[in-house]
Amino acid sequence: MATFLYKLGRLTFRRRGFVALIWVALLAVAGISAATASTATSSSFSIPGTEAQRAFDLLEERNPGNSADGATARVVFKAPEGEKVTDAENKREITGIVKELRSGSKQIAKVDDPFQVQAVSQDGSTAYISVSYQVNSMELTDATRDSLEDAGKDAQKSGMKVEIGGDALQVMPHTGTAEIIGVVIAAIVLVITFGSLVAAGLPLLTALIGVGIGVSTITALANVLDLGSTTSTLAMMIGLAVGIDYALFIVSRYRAELADGRDREEAAGRAVGTAGSAVVFAGLTVVIALVGLAVVNIPMLTKMGFAAAGTVAIAVVIALTLVPALLGFAGKRVMGRKARKDAERGNGADLTKSAGAKPNMGTRWARFVLRRPVWVLLVGVLGLGVIAVPAASLEMGLPDDGAQPKSTTQRQAYDMLSDGFGPGFNGPLMVVVDTKDSSDGKAAAARVSEEIESIGVVAVAPAQFNKAGDTATIVVIPKDRPSSHATEEVVHDIRDAGRTIKADTGAEVLVTGATAMNIDFSQKMNDALVPYLALVVGLAFLLLMLVFRSILVPLKAALGFLLSVVAALGAVVAVFQWGWLGSLFGVEQTGPIMSMMPIFMVGVVFGLAMDYEVFLVTRMREAYVHGESPGQAIVTGFKHGARVVTAAAVIMMAVFAGFIGSSEQMIKMIGFSLAIAVLFDAFVVRMAIVPAVLALLGRKAWWLPRWLDRALPNVDVEGEKLQQQLTDTSDSAGPGDGGGEGERELVRV
Repeated sequence: MATFLYKLGRLTFRRRGFVALIWVALLAVAGISAATASTATSSSFSIPGTEAQRAFDLLEERNPGNSADGATARVVFKAPEGEKVTDAENKREITGIVKELRSGSKQIAKVDDPFQVQAVSQDGSTAYISVSYQVNSMELTDATRDSLEDAGKDAQKSGMKVEIGGDALQVMPHTGTAEIIGVVIAAIVLVITFGSLVAAGLPLLTALIGVGIGVSTITALANVLDLGSTTSTLAMMIGLAVGIDYALFIVSRYRAELADGRDREEAAGRAVGTAGSAVVFAGLTVVIALVGLAVVNIPMLTKMGFAAAGTVAIAVVIALTLVPALLGFAGKRVMGRKARKDAERGNGADLTKSAGAKPNMGTRWARFVLRRPVWVLLVGVLGLGVIAVPAASLEMGLPDDGAQPKSTTQRQAYDMLSDGFGPGFNGPLMVVVDTKDSSDGKAAAARVSEEIESIGVVAVAPAQFNKAGDTATIVVIPKDRPSSHATEEVVHDIRDAGRTIKADTGAEVLVTGATAMNIDFSQKMNDALVPYLALVVGLAFLLLMLVFRSILVPLKAALGFLLSVVAALGAVVAVFQWGWLGSLFGVEQTGPIMSMMPIFMVGVVFGLAMDYEVFLVTRMREAYVHGESPGQAIVTGFKHGARVVTAAAVIMMAVFAGFIGSSEQMIKMIGFSLAIAVLFDAFVVRMAIVPAVLALLGRKAWWLPRWLDRALPNVDVEGEKLQQQLTDTSDSAGPGDGGGEGERELVRV
């Protein structure tokens, strides 16, 4: 592989104008396609194989005009101090708004008058209008949303407080200046790392081109593939991080080759042949982790994984082709001003010697770890272990309007309903009774209502049958908020009672609604975690075994990853569930952790963690293969890789942390979890625990059974075969000519 990539690097360097033109053309095509594509009208959320989904499907089949999965809204009114919503003036205002809503859009299925359906609080201070739509929230037109938002303005003029909740106002999540903050911090880190604006600008430019192509493609295909808004956000988040990192490693290796005295084309070839090999395998681990999300069998998550994986693949190809092409345009400006002056005064060998005279920070740290491997290992493992403790209290769910910022109308409507009616009104349950196989459907439905009342809930609405009389729906109001453990227990109790009812009457009882859907989603994620972990870690273990020709190094990599992920989950629980330092990160409402977070973190963080493992340990493997002792190989790996890996980790953390400023709780939580996971994995696991373990293992770390060594293909990530070929070619070219013709001959092979 190294030989092929070496040829590719030199080819793209020489044909840089053509290569750059191709990528600019691809960016233009993707951008035009995104701009001209029809707006996505749907972003369906289905969970195949769950009871909540079966209930939705049954309602769609038996009562298609009811739009069971359509958008909903609640217009909540609170009378001024000393007044009631039932007062004549206030009642007239609310009744007028009901009529206004009914005529405001053709997408409306039903609008309930609060005075007819008893949606008025006992003290008369609060009332709400329930609005149901024929389509889901992503299919609502702007005109429909405008009519909903305008509905309460007249009532507000009369003195009542009016807020709107429900998913009808759901819009694209706003990340604010997240991307800009991440890119600015990345630029600062790159300038400090390289000491050259040109070298710092290359990774940023190529990463933005890759993300532009990826996100534009997702936007262009959103309507065709039913992609949600979160899909492009995830692709942008991961694409920016890995795009900058991959280009960073190529540019860094290119500068090192120039410092060794090689000409620019040869340096580009060797940089892509060596660092590029690591980029390919690091990218493969990320792609495996993201594509593996399909194991969960939730369409939304599968699409998110595939879209992000596609963006990562684009980042890899750009690093291998566009980066060396742009290095050709950059000339010697890719080196810092001081390095260029040193090069003018002396040769590459002098630079190497002067660099070796004063050990850098990576060298000094590696030597410290070699002197105290046991202590470093204990401190690292115990430290992460302590941080991981809160993960034992992990409670999972999906955020509701109670997790919205307090300034939003959705959150204020949520709080008004909780104060006026009780927290359970924010998450009503829908019980569907299939009476097709029952001898007495009405009696069966009555039995269901009685069983639910005995469980202990706030209210059970009368059963509503469809026209055929074979399906009934019962609305149940629990006592607690939608995301609470008590509400989850109510759902389980109803389902347990339903099994007995089916045995007695033949009627099937199904619980659905947003709350039940969230519970089923969480359970499905829990069930899929172990198979997903086995698949991803297993495939990546085999991949790393190919890269490092070792069994213990991949095993150590996997165990270290698990430690960093559990520690990151502990930090997420402490901040978002317990509220520790919550105000610092803009957490206004604590609650369960988003149910997809553990499996999502496993997928994304595993891929990113293996990036650092591959980049750092490949340098060690390269030094060991070329004859250095295990201890010296660790020092060499840190000497050449620690600064770059540190810069890459800081950049990735900056990109992820920028999304913490999002107003959307899900995006905020994802940004925090990925940033903290990269912090733990890069700086504690890869920079401390990994060298400590390798120091304790010595030569055993690189052991591989002979039969397995013969069975595994040699992918030559460290460039040993490439180095030998270049050496042999240079020797055969004869003294005095520098081997240039021989190396050009190798490229033509």
